[in-house]
Amino acid sequence: MPDNNSENTETIVKKRKTNKSLIIFNIIELFLVSLIVVLFYVTIPMNSTKVLFIPKGSTNFIISYLNKSGFELNIMDKVILRGMGFIQSGWIDINQNELTKMDFLYKLTTSKAALKTITLVPGETNYILIKKLAEKFNLSEKKLWEVYNKHAYKADGNILADTYSLPYGMKEDHLMLYLLSQTSKKYEAFSKKIFGIYDKKKWYYYISLASIIQKESATIDEMPIVSSVIHNRLKKGMKLQMDGTLNYGRYAHIKVTAKRIREDDSSYNTYKYRGLPKNPVSAVGLNAIKAAIFPVKSRYLYFVRNNKTGLHKFAKSYKEHVNNINANRGVKKSYTKIKAVETKIDKEAKTIMNTDVSKQKPTSIKDLWMNVK
Repeated sequence: MPDNNSENTETIVKKRKTNKSLIIFNIIELFLVSLIVVLFYVTIPMNSTKVLFIPKGSTNFIISYLNKSGFELNIMDKVILRGMGFIQSGWIDINQNELTKMDFLYKLTTSKAALKTITLVPGETNYILIKKLAEKFNLSEKKLWEVYNKHAYKADGNILADTYSLPYGMKEDHLMLYLLSQTSKKYEAFSKKIFGIYDKKKWYYYISLASIIQKESATIDEMPIVSSVIHNRLKKGMKLQMDGTLNYGRYAHIKVTAKRIREDDSSYNTYKYRGLPKNPVSAVGLNAIKAAIFPVKSRYLYFVRNNKTGLHKFAKSYKEHVNNINANRGVKKSYTKIKAVETKIDKEAKTIMNTDVSKQKPTSIKDLWMNVK
């Protein structure tokens, strides 16, 4: 083979190697430049609301929606999002106002539902609750009432006094039905633990009774004693004559006056009518329900608040009750909530309230039940 041919071949090979190296270098350079661009892009600062609504739909649809809301996303964001996974829908908790583009895209795929907490205080009425729900969740009070009146079993007491964490953005029907169904499940479980069955009519009798106990008791430990007074008066056919029953609905925080007692003709007026009101007075907690079912054994028929301690003095006779009222004259209200002497009945009441019925064996519950006259 001629020497000049050999030299030409070597030159061609060298050129090919050089071209190949150049291509690889260009690819690496392009990759590095692209990486720098992407890194720069994803670290761009941006602003967002802490709670953000994401509609259901494809990635393209969601990006289009966010662009209309002023977030300025593009094809690069779409590629990044698809690589990250599924975008959450509904109201989500971004939890930051200022963040980078990458943080924002990451939170779109990982953030949990935005929750708001609302507490229904024991003794509070549904009138107050619905106003709070409408204000806190930006809902229609009228629609909330429509759903409530359609599905509630009684005028009040259908929602257990508790703290609820609810997703932001729930509509009126979903929110109200959720609260009602959650309470119904808890009522049924609690009833079956105690009675072995869930008789709704019988259960709401105790809810009505519990709502009065909730309004009248100064402390949790007093509940079974107040319960015994109500049970004893009902058995004797006496009017309950308790102010707490008139703090229903819109009157939840209004002081009961002599005029109000004269003018209120509803069944809540236990100064005029015998027996329990037709509906529970308010929402109740499980403690009040337990006290309604398990009162202490007593012969008490009356009680009045002690100005010094803020606790109640209980009496078996009207004469003793009047003496307790007179003992308050000239005594400045201090409400220390400290009882100087603890009676046998006080101790029995504490035992009842310290017993977690939901965790007890049937025999333990039977012991409590035997306490009922």
